[in-house]
Amino acid sequence: MNTDDILQNPDEHVRFAAYLNQLQQVADADEIDLVSRVLTDPDQTMARSAVLRHLDRRAADLHPGSAYEGWVQAMTQATIGHPFLTQRLREWSLFRAVTLKLPWRPGDLLGASNWLQLKAASGANTDAIKVLADVGRTKRIRNTARARLNHRSES
Repeated sequence: MNTDDILQNPDEHVRFAAYLNQLQQVADADEIDLVSRVLTDPDQTMARSAVLRHLDRRAADLHPGSAYEGWVQAMTQATIGHPFLTQRLREWSLFRAVTLKLPWRPGDLLGASNWLQLKAASGANTDAIKVLADVGRTKRIRNTARARLNHRSES
């Protein structure tokens, strides 16, 4: 089923599932084009949700490796005009920096979304965990970070 066929289906749930299926199977060379086409769906909330799931899946796979940099640049271009998606890509880049112990600033982490703070609080970077244990945005983030620190000190 191609993207044009998907768009003909009036049920956004069916289109969502079809988009996820296509995005999961897309070849690297066709990924940018497919993301751009999905984002033309008239139901923008559904389209962005499908692309977000794809970005999260791909970033989780790619962030530790060198292919991430080129991929995130291309995806940032493909998602221009969709601020939430470009923000998520920026946060994946910050998560990558924190995880790989590349340069990052605590202020950037503290200004990030709850999603990223919680992800970092559950991670392995002690510096990030300490920052979040002290001044993470929510009680859940602070508690997660503190539990992670306690677990590390017991090990």
